[in-house]
Amino acid sequence: MPLRTRDRHRQLQEAHGQGPGRPWPPAAYIFGTRWGTPLEPRNLTRMFGTLRDDHGIRRVPLHGLRHTCVSLLLALGIHPRVVMEIVGHSAIEMTMNVYGHVNLSTQRTALDDLDDPLTD
Repeated sequence: MPLRTRDRHRQLQEAHGQGPGRPWPPAAYIFGTRWGTPLEPRNLTRMFGTLRDDHGIRRVPLHGLRHTCVSLLLALGIHPRVVMEIVGHSAIEMTMNVYGHVNLSTQRTALDDLDDPLTD
């Protein structure tokens, strides 16, 4: 059975071993620096920009991925309360009103679904 991405990442972290006086993998962080400290937000943004440019992905703010994640989970039919927990919001209104963007395809599907009982 293939390993999940998180499990593969953990194995890579563990393979790095432990530097002198530097615990690895970092206990509280999925992603950390080579010294086991948390990533600085500016460095993470810079690293994301480099990866994005190297792979020809259009310029999207890193935080935009959070909005995309919420919108995709909601479009997949995941209960809003579950989505709220995944992204760490304290209020469902934040998840639904600020992050839950409805795409055109979802709107069309909803209207098509409404049309079915009306035309029977």
